[in-house]
Amino acid sequence: MSTATFVLAATSSEVLDVIAAFAGGLFIAGALVWAVQFGMRVQDRELPRPLSEEQPHLPETGPIREIREMREPDEMPAPVQGQERLMPHELHHSGSRRGKDQQRKRWLPGSSGGFGSGGLGHV
Repeated sequence: MSTATFVLAATSSEVLDVIAAFAGGLFIAGALVWAVQFGMRVQDRELPRPLSEEQPHLPETGPIREIREMREPDEMPAPVQGQERLMPHELHHSGSRRGKDQQRKRWLPGSSGGFGSGGLGHV
């Protein structure tokens, strides 16, 4: 084979590579255009956005504030000998109740943080 044959073979593969890249780019661009058109059609079928009059408003008394309270667990009653056990539907609605002590628990200066926090621990 001569050098001219190799040059011709090399240039023909480069041309094919360029044509393949151009066709791939056209395919991707066409897919993006189709996706945008599809999204616009789906958006046109959706319900319209609510008007400002339909939006929720603050109550006349003003904004509702957060209530902080300390809660205590509602203990399970001890089973009595010879009595049926309690089923979940027989328990209270809430698993906790308002605590008697509403003072917030504070960090003790001599105690460490969590396990492995690097503190000295209880001294």
